[in-house]
Order: sequence, then C-alpha cells, then structure tokens
Amino acid sequence: MTEIRKIVLPGELVEEKKGRRVGNGAFYEEDKVFSKVIGIPYITEYEIKVIPLSNVYIPEVGDKVVGVITQVETSGWLVDINSPYVAFLPVSEALSRFADSKVDLSRYFDVNDIILCKISRVTKNKTTQASMKSVGARKLYGGITIEINPSKIPRVIGKAGSMINMIKERTGCEIVAGQNGVVWIRGENKSVVVETFLTIEKESHTLGLTERVEKILGERSGKEVRKNDSK
Repeated sequence: MTEIRKIVLPGELVEEKKGRRVGNGAFYEEDKVFSKVIGIPYITEYEIKVIPLSNVYIPEVGDKVVGVITQVETSGWLVDINSPYVAFLPVSEALSRFADSKVDLSRYFDVNDIILCKISRVTKNKTTQASMKSVGARKLYGGITIEINPSKIPRVIGKAGSMINMIKERTGCEIVAGQNGVVWIRGENKSVVVETFLTIEKESHTLGLTERVEKILGERSGKEVRKNDSK
C-alpha cells in the first residue's frame, strides 16, 4: 500500500517551535507553529516549514526558467515565464555583441521561440528582467513543453538531480526543467517522459514514488523503444 504523508490545512498546528527556524508556508504564535497553506510539513532539527501542494510561480533573482518569447520590441523581448508577471529580456542581456537599433531582433529570438534563461532582476512591484548571460542559457530547438506545478519541480529534479537524470537515461530524451514549472522535452520517448512527470506531480506527496517512477520507465520506455525499432 502507498503511505500518504500528512497533509496540513491553513491554520492547522504543525509542531512546537522549540527554538527552530520557521520557514516558508508556516507561521508561529508563542511556541506553536501553524501552516499558512495546504501542504506537507517539513520538520528537521533546525527548521519547520510547509511545502505547498500547489502555488503560482513568483519570479526570484537567480531562478532558471523555461520561457516563451511573446513579443519582439526595439530594445529586447517579452518572455512568458508561466507567471502573473511577464519578463523583459533586454538586448544587452541576450547578445554577446552590440546590436544596432535598426537590426531586426527577430533574427535572434522570434515569437514562440523557447528559451532557457535566468531571472536577473525583480523590483518591488515585480517588474522582472531575464538574462541569457548564465551557464546553460540558450534557445531550445524543437521538442515540446508541459507545465506542472512549480512547487513540484524540486521533486522532479530529485536530490542532486537523481530523479531527472534517471528519467533522461531511461528514455534517452533531452529534458530541461525550469523553476517556473515549465519543462521542455525532446526525443522519441516524449510520451513516456510526460506520463512520468504527471505521475510525479500527482503523487509527489506519497512515499515510494521513486519505485513507481522506475516501474513506469521500465514498462513504458521498453514498449516505446521496441515500437521505434520495428519501424
């Protein structure tokens, strides 16, 4: 049987504080810690927090995100980052050399292009700037994108990249998971990857998830590979 980790509701008692730091998703009154959200308690010797079961992506400086170019302007590009806030990618943060204002910027990035970029600036009113001047930042060619809950991205990646690396190795697909919940996938076994990620999103609060993911990859990827070999 699948063991379900405890889920708490807003205002529900999580644990006694006992000198520990209270992190995201929680608050304390006197020496008792309560949940701010519907989520899973994360309790250690030093910290108490609640990981939300669902949330909206709010950009933070340093986040690596998968975005889609929505508009080409004279000084840069508008980027959909799966957030209530649109990011602006200025020319100075995208190109390695100077581009004259008369140059058609769609030569570099055009509407509907998919990019991996980094959030480089967020103001108090959430005006957001993106940058391509980061390790790994690039245009992503071909493939598909899916959206999962941003709060589930750490589970998709796994400890030290263990989960996403296992999925890449078993399926042979290229995968880029943005902290904004957008995942880019390219390869013949895309359908296996999509099924796997949707399973992780749905069952991330349960124990034994890694074993179930391994089972899906073993059953489905084998069938897909045999199907492709028979063509």
